[in-house]
Parts: sequence; C-alpha cells; structure tokens
Amino acid sequence: MTNKAYKFRIYPNADQKALLAKTFGCVRFIYNKMLSDKINYYKEYKQKLNNTPAQYKIEFEFLKEVDSLALCNAQQNLQKAFTNFFTNPKSGFPKFKSKHKNRKSYTTNNQKGSITLENGILKLPKFAEPVKVRQHRKIPENYKIKSVTISQTPSGNYYASILFEYENQVPEQELHTFLGLDFSMHGLYKDSNGNEPCYPRYYRQAEKRLKQEQRKLSLMKKGSNNRNKQRIKVAKLHEKTANQRKDFLHKLSRQIANAYDCVCIENLDMKAMSQSLHFGKSVADNGWGMFTTFLQYKLEELGKKFVKVDRFFASSQLCSCCSYKNTETKNLSIRAWNCPNCGTHHNRDVNAAINIRNEGMRLVSA
Repeated sequence: MTNKAYKFRIYPNADQKALLAKTFGCVRFIYNKMLSDKINYYKEYKQKLNNTPAQYKIEFEFLKEVDSLALCNAQQNLQKAFTNFFTNPKSGFPKFKSKHKNRKSYTTNNQKGSITLENGILKLPKFAEPVKVRQHRKIPENYKIKSVTISQTPSGNYYASILFEYENQVPEQELHTFLGLDFSMHGLYKDSNGNEPCYPRYYRQAEKRLKQEQRKLSLMKKGSNNRNKQRIKVAKLHEKTANQRKDFLHKLSRQIANAYDCVCIENLDMKAMSQSLHFGKSVADNGWGMFTTFLQYKLEELGKKFVKVDRFFASSQLCSCCSYKNTETKNLSIRAWNCPNCGTHHNRDVNAAINIRNEGMRLVSA
C-alpha cells in the first residue's frame, strides 16, 4: 500500500471560517498546555507525565466544540517532538507554538466515512455543511482517504491536503535511458546532454518590490488595520513567488520523469552551501531540494529509478572521456578546461553531469 497526498484550495463560508479559527486555536492551546504540564511535572517529580487531551475537557469545555481527532493529532505531534529530542538532541527541545509565528493548521483522520470528497464538495467532522473545494483533478476510485490537513496561509487562503492510500501495482521498468544532473547556482542544473532549464529566478524578480512593501510594513504601527492590510499584501507577494517556483519545478520534473528511465544527481548538503560564500538567497530561490523531491516521487510512481551519487565523488575533477583527475578544477572560477591527458575540451558543469550519470549507471548495475 502506498500513500499519496493531493492539496486543494477550499472556500469556507463565514461560519466555517469561525470553526476553523477555533480549531486552530484549540490545537495550539492543547499542545502548549500539555507541553507546559509535562515540563512542570518533570521539574517536581523527575518523572514523565502521560497526559491526554481528554483530561483537559472538564476544565476547558471549549475543547469539546472542535474535532477530537485534531486534538489527538496535536498530542501525537508533541510526543513525536519529544521522541526526536531524546533520539537526536540536536533536533532541539519541543517549543511552544505562537499564534503569530507558527503555521495555522490541524489534521483529522477519516473514521467510518467521516471525511468524503465528491465533485468539489469536502465533508469534514464537526462541520454542519460541506466545504467547497477547487478540485483540479479527479481522484481514482481505488484511492481511500486516510486523513486531511486543513491549513491557512498568511495571506488568508485555506487549503486541504488530503492523504490517500492506494495499492501501487506499477512494475519496475528496465533502465535504458539515463540522465545526469549537476546543480547550478544560477540555472538550477546542467544535464549530461548539455541542456539547462533557464530557471527564471522568481525571487530575484520580485525582490525589488518585496523590499519596498516590507519597508512600508516595518514603518506601520503594530496592531493597526493599515498594518494588517500591508502584512497581507506582503504575504501575497511571497505566496505568489513560492507558487511560481513550485509550478515551474512540478512541470520540469514531470517532463524529465516521462522522458528518462533513471536520473542521477549528487547528494549535496544544501544547508551548508547556503551558509557559505553568501549563497543563501540563490540556493533558496532555486529550490533544488524541492525539485529533487518532486523528481524522485514522480520517477518512483512510474517504476523508474532515482539515484543519488555521494557528495564527495569528484565529478568536477574527472575527465568524462579518459577519467584523468584534474585537481585544478577545485577552483570554482574555472568554468571550462582542457584535459592534459586526452586533450578534450570540457564545460565544467556538463562534464560533471556526465560523470554523475556514469557513476549512477555504475551504482545501478552494481
């Protein structure tokens, strides 16, 4: 069985918006309250407190007005945060959720048909009327709803991410066509065929206007209506940029997944790269991590392969024709070079992409 989520925009009416706001608040409240009680109990008794949302419904009756499964999922998220902390302390101790800084969302589960989606109508627990959905794709009949995550963006739009479970019966395909991709700071990547996608760099295009609008926002009085209007304006600009980037990467990854049987990339540490040499904005604007995630699941759905080559593989230093290692290419300013051994002229990025493809082919055959 395989899980797959589809995200749809929803259009709740005034009463439904009020219920959503109440649910967001209750989920945040129960998370913070349970975390606070766990901390205080441990300080006093040096033991772990096993508390549940049901214990708080007597004292806080407003918790009964919202979906109980949303509160249970908040409890599970808190427990997961504690597990991650004790397993890997670097992940950090669980933090309290803020009304203004954290994402507004909650998750509820499908129990005995409590959640349904038919013809652009979404039925949810605790809702007297179903919610209107912009259903941009048809759901196959063998897909079963497992859960739904309702979220609200800073610009005020509402979305439903619906998780489906289905049986994936796509067999693995024979690998005939391979493609290597080498990360490029400005053009997203160069492939082993010498092509690049000419990435539009959406954030850089919107950066000037974002600076102007954010400067206006910083000068407005906190709590005022004008500041709230300007905040929404800035949020919409950020949201548009993110949507443009996501749309471009989805279409590009779909084209590659349909055309090739196996795609090979370098397993890069993008966080370290963004922190070095002031590359933060360029790395974030490219969305390389998002692109590789899209590409991987699209290939796997078709029974194809996605291979990650070790980041310490010397893809830029090796000659793709004779395997001569040229250590001088460690200097990033060298964009083209001639092989001292066989005399082949190389474009740095295309040569690296070919080496990544060849190494990926070797790993697959091994």
